[in-house]
Amino acid sequence: MDNKNPDPDPDRTTGLEPGGSVPPGETPPAEGSTPDAGPEETHNPTTGWAKAPVFIIGLLALAAVIYFIARIVLL
Repeated sequence: MDNKNPDPDPDRTTGLEPGGSVPPGETPPAEGSTPDAGPEETHNPTTGWAKAPVFIIGLLALAAVIYFIARIVLL
């Protein structure tokens, strides 16, 4: 990861006056880019559902289906 300063150096950038201002008619330098601004991520947790919640929801859905089928049959 580079720790470069994204701001232009007024001493080495053409077209800048002392203090970093831009004279009239001069195009200012491009703004600095900070693609590496955040910390380096070494671990990204997995996405998606875990097996236990999916299993429990499936059991509840199956119990609801069995309940409604039993109510229909007993009518």
